[in-house]
This record gives sequence, C-alpha cells and structure tokens, in this order.
Amino acid sequence: MTAAVNPQDADPRPGRLLKAPEHFITPAGVRTVFAEAQAGRRDFIRRAFAGAAGAAGAAGAAALGASSAARAQPSNPVPTEGGDPNILNLPEHSKGLGLPVATDGYGKPSKYESNVQRRQSPGLTQTAQASVSFAPLQSLFGIVTPAGLHFERHHQGWWDVDPSRHRLLLNGSDPSLMKTPKVFTMDEVMRMPSTSRFHFIECGANSGMEWGNVAVPTVQYSHGMLSCSEFTGVPLRLLLDQCGVDYRRARFVLAEGADGSSMTRTIPMEMVENGEVLLAYGQNGEMLRPENGYPLRLVVPGVQGVSWVKYLRRIEVGDQPWASKDEAIHYIDLMPGGLHRQYSSIQECKSVVTTPSGGQVLLDRGFYNVSGLAWSGRGKVVKVDVTVDGGRNWRPARLEQPVMDKCLTRFNIDWVWDGRPAIVQSRATDSTGYVQPAYRQLRAVRGTRSIYHNNAIQSWLVQESGEVRNVQLG
Repeated sequence: MTAAVNPQDADPRPGRLLKAPEHFITPAGVRTVFAEAQAGRRDFIRRAFAGAAGAAGAAGAAALGASSAARAQPSNPVPTEGGDPNILNLPEHSKGLGLPVATDGYGKPSKYESNVQRRQSPGLTQTAQASVSFAPLQSLFGIVTPAGLHFERHHQGWWDVDPSRHRLLLNGSDPSLMKTPKVFTMDEVMRMPSTSRFHFIECGANSGMEWGNVAVPTVQYSHGMLSCSEFTGVPLRLLLDQCGVDYRRARFVLAEGADGSSMTRTIPMEMVENGEVLLAYGQNGEMLRPENGYPLRLVVPGVQGVSWVKYLRRIEVGDQPWASKDEAIHYIDLMPGGLHRQYSSIQECKSVVTTPSGGQVLLDRGFYNVSGLAWSGRGKVVKVDVTVDGGRNWRPARLEQPVMDKCLTRFNIDWVWDGRPAIVQSRATDSTGYVQPAYRQLRAVRGTRSIYHNNAIQSWLVQESGEVRNVQLG
C-alpha cells in the first residue's frame, strides 16, 4: 500500500485530478431503474449504477486517450517548450470591455461550472415530489453549502409560499400547558431579536443505500444528503415565553409543516429550552429558498433533517411524545432481532473524504491534498484521522477553522501517491469522545438491513490506473 510521505521528501510534482463525471445513468436508464424498482428488485439500483459508472469511466478514458500518457493530458496543456500561448498572447477579456454591472440582478455561477448541480438518484422513490436530491460534495469548498446546491428531501413536493399570507400558530395540547395561544405573521416573527448560527443538516437516511453493500459510485450519492448553512432566525423559546408555557409540564413540542404531507415531528423541550432551536427565515445571508422551506422552517441542530420542519405553520406543546406517522412507523431503525428503534434522532459523529473520492481519477503520481468533511450532532469535531492503507496506519489531519458546534468541519492532509493501489479513509472523533465506527463495528450492533443513521467509515479505492472506486472494508 501507499505510505504517507511528506511532500518535501518525495516527488515534488503536483498530482492532477480528473473530476467525477456528473451523469452516471442515461434517461433511458432512469426509466429502467424505476420499472425494476416497481417490480420489487431493490438491488437493481446498485447494478444499474455500477454498469453506468463503468460506461461513463470508459467514455471518459476514451475521450482523454487510449493510453495513460494520452489520458493524462489536460484539455489546455502547458507546452514543454516554446512558451505558453496563454501567457504570451493576451486573451480577449484582457483587451476589451466586459459585461455591464448588474447584467443579472441575481448573480449566477460561471457557465464553466454548470455541471455542478444537486442531482436526484433514480429508483429511490416512485414520484418526483416525494424524493431526494443530493448535494455535490465533491465539488464544494469550505463548510458552507450554497443555497442553490443544498440537498432536498420532500414528502409532497415544494412550494413557493406567499409570506404575507403565511401564519405560525402556537398552542397547547392541554389548555393548562399554555396560558395564551398566539398566531404570528412573518412580519411579527422577523421583528423579534434574531440570531445567526452555522449548522449542518443531514437526512437520517444519508448513506442508507450503503448499509448492506456498496450501492452508489460517488460521494454525491453516498453522502450528499448533507448540507451546511448559516441560519438566521428567532429562538423558539422566545415565542413560547410570550405564550406563557408551563415548562415544568410541557416537556415536548410538536412541529407541523404546511406542505401537503403535513409533516409533524416531536422535539424534546430540553432542546428548545437551551435556545438552540430556531424559527429560521434566513439562510446564508438571504431569505430561505422555496425548496428549503421559505418563508419559515425549524432548525434543530444535531438532529436528523426530517425534524427541521419546512413551511412551518404550527407549534404545539404537550406532556408526552405524539408518535406521529413520521416518527412511529417512518424514520425508525430496524435492529438485528427484528425490533424497531424509535426516536433516534441525533446524527452521530461521521466523516467522509471528498477528494479523492469515487468517480474521480488521479492523473499523475505525486502530491495530493486529501480533503473531506466531518460533523457530529452531539458537539464539535475534535479530531479526524486519515489512512491511505485501509486502516493499518492513521495520521491526524488538519482541521480547518472555524470548528463549530454541530457544524461541518473541513479537514485536509498531505499525501504523495506513488502509483500503487491505496484505500483512503477518514475517522472522526467528537467532543464527547465518540469515535466514528468501522462497518464491522456498526453492523455488530445494527445489522445490515437498516436504512437510517449509517455513520460508518467510508472507503475509497485508488486503483493503479488512478481511477477511484467506492468499496467497503469490514
């Protein structure tokens, strides 16, 4: 296996990386996946992805050239002699007027980045309204997810709700639990003292397709139900205080959304009392996007995304959990003995290497910066270790600042690839001392048939060809 080497002591050439292809399945393939899923053949997703990924890799290799030498040529290579025309000749943008100011009233990404999109995984759901889109983690930097690339999970489709007509009702399941039930307009909510905090949000089913075996080719599909934003809003506690809640007896909150699924989730009152739970209307410096719950959503740091109820219209206080459909029969953990575990909302410590990751190609031997993301629903990430030999040797990675509570943390580490096969993994530790488990450790407790809360260590195999594949170690 490849040893970890200081770049100053080895090949100084910088390694070049071919990005992961964006499309693994053709439209015809999508239709086939849906048809097979309707017939009950759930493993077809894995087989379809594998076949399409192989075809995409072959097409990419062909486009770059049949031999490894030809394949390593970038699209606009630097000449070995005679000077670089990109330096010697001024480009058009250096010789003339550009576009006028505010050509677009709302700025858009460069046309050269048009492939960086959130994408839907076919076969997961029967309708596009009750489905998921995955954030392109392999193409992002730092810890903040642009709002337009934020992953989506909808149960009845998304809406662009008129904020002037949106209302938030606060009431009690028993009149004695709340003195004065109230209705708030968006203007009234936004006039209250606000706070802004960075937090990650992760779907409880993130990495769920990987429970039994490798199912998907890239980090976008394996871990892309994850995003991180700066959320702005009002602590829920502030509104409950105005309504005169009896906190000794009202120990739970029910949050209800205004979409067609009427998503309802129970939140323990202790999460509200410490001020963490927000009624959020802002995201990354602007109003929430419609897909993300505009004009109002709940933010419950560290808890699986289904509890971050979008299009929030009602908060009810009670003295016991409500056992609503989305917490009593959905979003539950199937245990090895056949029982289901309920109310397991906290997202445990987890990490993933995003570069190099599945679908990417290392074009050269030499220096690479291994980078990834780590997070924990119980506090801060305090340590991330990285291995390039499948776990035989681990090295501590650098944690990029800022490192915040219940927020994504970016890590990176130097690596010189010598061209031999390597298995790259990351392992995070949080402020409670919890260490991210290997698959064998997780399956010993949870089995192989679950869907939710898969926080096992992710493995990427770097082949001698430089192609990176999703694999699993015990």
